[in-house]
Amino acid sequence: MTPPTSAETDHWALVTGASSGIGAEFARQLARRGMNVILVARRRERLEELAAALRQEYSVRTLVLVQDLSAGGAAAEIWRQTREAGCDVHLLVNNAGLSHSSCVEETDLARIGQLIRVNIAVLTELSYRFLPAMLARKEGGIINVASTLAFQPAAYVGAYAASKAFVLHFSESLWEECRHLGVTVMALCPGTTETELFDAAGMDTWLQRRSSHSPEEVVIAALAGYDRGQAIVVPGVRNRLASQLYRLLPRRTLLAFTERLFRPEDGQQADLPS
Repeated sequence: MTPPTSAETDHWALVTGASSGIGAEFARQLARRGMNVILVARRRERLEELAAALRQEYSVRTLVLVQDLSAGGAAAEIWRQTREAGCDVHLLVNNAGLSHSSCVEETDLARIGQLIRVNIAVLTELSYRFLPAMLARKEGGIINVASTLAFQPAAYVGAYAASKAFVLHFSESLWEECRHLGVTVMALCPGTTETELFDAAGMDTWLQRRSSHSPEEVVIAALAGYDRGQAIVVPGVRNRLASQLYRLLPRRTLLAFTERLFRPEDGQQADLPS
């Protein structure tokens, strides 16, 4: 399961949401392992800077694809460009994701539509587009980034939690289908992770109240689990325990807890980190 370590390999990893946070860290750690990297996100300058740093430090090849994943046809366009570039994708990291927290009567429906397209539709299409070649080679895999909220419903972030539940169940199903053919499909379910998205959403105080991990810690755990062929990785002991609370607590108690935890302050909407 371990990606090759030679910088001369023709193996490519494709990482969505690669301009910052967990996505950028995946790109760095995979390049350190010797994989060439396809970087996908909306911010060209960030991607070009990261690509240059990876080439200089790890002597790998890079391909930058500037793409808004919430736009129609995004997955097909990524597929087309990677094929035209001759990049043989051995590891797909579906990291990009959107999130949203609000009261029902204040919910931005356009944002919810984007969330569903990015978190579910694009992730699903990319998985089905790249998997057949991996299965034919009997080598490669997919890491789909879900969340600890994939294990439970949550007030005020219902669409986000539900989208991550889809990612978890979808990934587990593909894991069972593909594992006998040398291909691993894994769901990564991080808890609170220290990224710039908290500041962008005005939720830096929320981050301070929660036990969190760095992107580096999350990706180290993810790749270790991928190497072992695991179906699910939940980084951190506390997160693993929290992810199982739904089995132990009455549903009504669990939902009441999420209502207190995720209630928007002063009725404001917020885009939660993915």
